[in-house]
Amino acid sequence: MKPPPHATKGEETRCAILDRATSMASQVGLTGLTIGMLANDLALSKSGLFGHFQSKDALHVQILEAAAARFVNEVVRPALAVPRGEPRLRALFEGWLSWSQSRSMPGGCLFVTAAVELDDRPGPARDRLVSLQKDWLEVLANVARSGQTEKHFRLDLDPEQLAHDIYAVMLGFHHSSRLLGDPRAPQRAHAGFESLLAGARRADARRRK
Repeated sequence: MKPPPHATKGEETRCAILDRATSMASQVGLTGLTIGMLANDLALSKSGLFGHFQSKDALHVQILEAAAARFVNEVVRPALAVPRGEPRLRALFEGWLSWSQSRSMPGGCLFVTAAVELDDRPGPARDRLVSLQKDWLEVLANVARSGQTEKHFRLDLDPEQLAHDIYAVMLGFHHSSRLLGDPRAPQRAHAGFESLLAGARRADARRRK
């Protein structure tokens, strides 16, 4: 997370804290990350860290916000430079897959990790995570709709269903890669995604492929 232009020293410190906290949370989870643990890792005092976030709940929400900002910069913005429709949907998927395997996310996608631990834990972090993931599904669905407009995809395609199915491929990739240690997890994810695209294309687009 980059500090804003002309950031104060405090803002620069806060951004550095959130960068490290986001990486750690991908490994130990949001609920496993405490202010004390983060303070020890960064060689900061707990009171100093508490001054930035006030509470553990606030820290967790800010970690999600920082991860979302990073996701937009690393995945969404580059894909917006790609032509609409299927090429853009492919760019989003490839960016998402790379994000899940990046060095900044040593435990895999933070949002997947957080979804597992927060699904039955009401609170501000869960509320923010739900909002962020609904927004992401809507991004995928909107790009699928643009694929219909660009005549890449069938007009009877359900964009929300395609977004759901792409999301499911990524959940399967995370499980296969992180838990099962399957070295073919990326190839399996690509195969699942290509199968979804093949089923979504118009008949004339399939012939061109």
